[in-house]
Amino acid sequence: MILLQLFWEFFKTGLFAVGGGMATLPFLYDISDRTAWFTHAQLADMVAVSESTPGPIGVNMATYVGFLTAGVPGAVVATLGLITPSIIVILTVSAFLQKFRDSKYVNGAFYGLRPASTAMILAAGMLVVKAAFLPNGLAALDWRLLALAAALVVLTNFVKETKSLHPIIFILASAAVGVALKLAA
Repeated sequence: MILLQLFWEFFKTGLFAVGGGMATLPFLYDISDRTAWFTHAQLADMVAVSESTPGPIGVNMATYVGFLTAGVPGAVVATLGLITPSIIVILTVSAFLQKFRDSKYVNGAFYGLRPASTAMILAAGMLVVKAAFLPNGLAALDWRLLALAAALVVLTNFVKETKSLHPIIFILASAAVGVALKLAA
């Protein structure tokens, strides 16, 4: 029964999370609240691990939740649940897109999906920011983590010399700073 429930929850997530892996976060928070398969803190950890491992973030998180809930069969079922709607939609759309390629309705639908997926990704980002910086409310705000995040934004977006560096360098440097901050506390 748990495998069927895993498939169904991730099928719904895959069906409605338009915009990529980060767009699945609101759905995952909802699954967490309804099923208690994982906590919000575990979800924040899943995002961090999924971002740093190869593969799509949504698939990585579905696999992790499935494994956490029902072992290897759960991982397979949750992952299949997440990707099945995409496969169905891609096959359906590709069949009809050739026929309606120049349709103003099809172009309008894609035009309308852009802001919707942007809003879902922004909402997911806000949830991640809250989990990272405010896990216990405003009183627990760690200014050092905020400073680290601000420094990384500046380095990755505005300093010309760092734009050619591989992102893993920033991830490893951030992890090292995090270890140093924890050891110093």
